[in-house]
Amino acid sequence: MDALTLDGQALRLPEIEAVAVARRRVEVSAGARERGAASRALIERIVADGQTVYGVNTGFGKLSDVRVSQENLAQLQTNLVRSHAAGVGQPLSEAESRAMVLLRANVLAKGFSGTRAEVLDLLVGMLNAGVSPVIPEKGSVGASGDLAPLAHLALVAIGEGEAWFDGVRVAGGEALRRAGLQPVRLAAKEGLALLNGTQAMAAVGGLSAARAQRLARLADVAGAMSLDALLGTPVAFDARIHAARPHAGQVASAAHLVEVMRGSEIRESHREHCSRVQDAYCLRCMPQVHGAVRDVLAHVASVVETESGSATDNPLVFPDDGLAGGAVLSGGNFHGAPLAYAFDYAAIAVTDLAGITERRIDRLLNPDINEGLPAFLSPDPGLSSGFMMAQIVAAALINECQVLAHPSSTGSIPTDGGKEDHVSMGMTGALKLRQIVEHAERIVAIELMCAAQAVEFRRPLKSSPQLEKVLAAVRRVVPRLEQDRVLAGDIEALAAAVRNGEF
Repeated sequence: MDALTLDGQALRLPEIEAVAVARRRVEVSAGARERGAASRALIERIVADGQTVYGVNTGFGKLSDVRVSQENLAQLQTNLVRSHAAGVGQPLSEAESRAMVLLRANVLAKGFSGTRAEVLDLLVGMLNAGVSPVIPEKGSVGASGDLAPLAHLALVAIGEGEAWFDGVRVAGGEALRRAGLQPVRLAAKEGLALLNGTQAMAAVGGLSAARAQRLARLADVAGAMSLDALLGTPVAFDARIHAARPHAGQVASAAHLVEVMRGSEIRESHREHCSRVQDAYCLRCMPQVHGAVRDVLAHVASVVETESGSATDNPLVFPDDGLAGGAVLSGGNFHGAPLAYAFDYAAIAVTDLAGITERRIDRLLNPDINEGLPAFLSPDPGLSSGFMMAQIVAAALINECQVLAHPSSTGSIPTDGGKEDHVSMGMTGALKLRQIVEHAERIVAIELMCAAQAVEFRRPLKSSPQLEKVLAAVRRVVPRLEQDRVLAGDIEALAAAVRNGEF
């Protein structure tokens, strides 16, 4: 892949994934360097003139009224990074850490942060050399942005903290040394410029949203295989029905279902003599539900992408605002509300996607409603329990999703002595969304496993050419169930294949 050029522009989710997961290289545009130099010049002029500006020569948050002497400005920024690195819990994945570094670098590339070029160059160098900060996932309330996670990122930039390098967790300074990079000594405002912002929640939530978008498309495929195995009809996916209610996701999902089912021998075998007029909602209403999930996720993606190209630190530096000398303005772009609301929305939608998927799993296994298939798809019902427990596992996962789908964005708790009296809890929303997507990947994997077994019970008839390819892909991961065996490994292996894009 060609290098991704950062200019402070909005980044698409596939671009973020390419850097975070596939390790696409990154470079900085000339325009970004020019804007950065201009904003830095204004900061240095303010320092030289002895003006009082928040975050440049004052304390932070509740301590913003405390003036700091010029000789202590560098120490002020280092103290900020160290004091705010209070995150706890498991570290973010290396991909999430890389996404954070990318998004933070892109904020600096916008040119409103007042940092020197070496700060931006170090972040880009870390990405290209594979230095990924170890960042605990807990501790952000989402305003003034993701302070604790970003502080752990900044720790590595100053040669402290911990980082992954070549798959090994080492001291941050050692990781930089092995990569041939030098830590930066922070100057006025630069610590704050690294800490204020929404890049932790945007990284975790954005990567989760990208996974969820793939999952919503795969749910069509798994659902189509279940429908075929259950001798259902694709009539409900007729384009005329969906043109009469033209939500974009619904139309796309219906067209996708028609396409993947085209040419099924199973469908043709019962087309003329089938007495059933309508299928159950979990089958018939796939375009309406899966499509609505697509629309939600498209909205969430647009919010993340807009945020990726936004200046979210504070204060912002405007060197060329038409006023003599420019301006440094304090505001609240670090507040995570746009992302927090979006991630809560996505959590609800993906939970419901998992719910409709589980209903199809039940229809495949339940001998009262599975159209003559063996009970629980067991080759020898009674002696063998087949996939009975797979549906129970899906139900357990969905219950957890339902709890996690409760919004976090409504749970503001004042912090910082009341100075930060309304916060977004957007990082909580991002972490919940990630967990829900992970559970939903397992549930769709269970449907694929069951649907593949069910289609094979319809032999010698075959499903559509596309669904037969999907069945073959399932079989490359898990074998047909011939007698009872441990299913835990099968479910996790298929879920990993789903997560890795093998379908």
